[in-house]
Amino acid sequence: MKKTKTIYYQDELNEEFSEAQITPRVIDENYKYIHKNVIWNATAFLLQNVLSVPIKYLYAKIKFRLKYVGKEKLKLYKKQGYFIYGNHTQTFADTFITSNSNYPKKNFFIVNPENVSMPILGNTIQMLGAIPIPSNKEAMKNFLECVEQKIKKGYSVTIFPEAHIWPYYTKIRPFKSVSFKYPIKMDVPSFSITNTYQSYGKNNNKVKIVTYIDGPFFPDEDLKSSKAKQDNLRNKVYDKMVERSKNSNIEFIKYIKNEK
Repeated sequence: MKKTKTIYYQDELNEEFSEAQITPRVIDENYKYIHKNVIWNATAFLLQNVLSVPIKYLYAKIKFRLKYVGKEKLKLYKKQGYFIYGNHTQTFADTFITSNSNYPKKNFFIVNPENVSMPILGNTIQMLGAIPIPSNKEAMKNFLECVEQKIKKGYSVTIFPEAHIWPYYTKIRPFKSVSFKYPIKMDVPSFSITNTYQSYGKNNNKVKIVTYIDGPFFPDEDLKSSKAKQDNLRNKVYDKMVERSKNSNIEFIKYIKNEK
């Protein structure tokens, strides 16, 4: 493992530390969320569930010695759609880890527009499962229809509620409850995937990822309002992720809050 790097931050909710700097495209009402073209869908299936599978598996296994704890919880819901909430600490591996956990179920990701903004590659990323957040309210209807379609087909939809990538961060950043309205509206289960960084090797100076899968989570049905259920579900997922994050025992990158 390289010498520990230090990053200073001020805002857990809005700062981004991904090395990729991409100008986001506008995701408006003209963006095609749902494709009915047979060739497009066949190509997307081949990319997402066939051709990319060995790459995702080997990348996660070789680079991170990935280990799952709790995959059996997802198997109980293999015939229905559900949402997955995960901490966002890797540019590429986050998507691989989630998709590999419930394969062969198709897994989709709600992502920022930057992810589909690269020429040519933008379409490929969408084929691999990216569902970009709309840039205006006119596109929201199409976005919601797309998410609901995936759930109704029995697929999973992954959300990173922290929104921004903090590489190798070992805690859980505070996140809002807005993304928890989807499972409540669609009346489906939610799961959490918490990636932790743990040491291994002769001198315990190498880092591997151990991923904890928890759930299913449902809101308290005694609550009257949708907002109260949304907050309740968020807290259940957040608390479990915080609990699991305590299993991290090595810092590859040290994050220090700048109080200025």
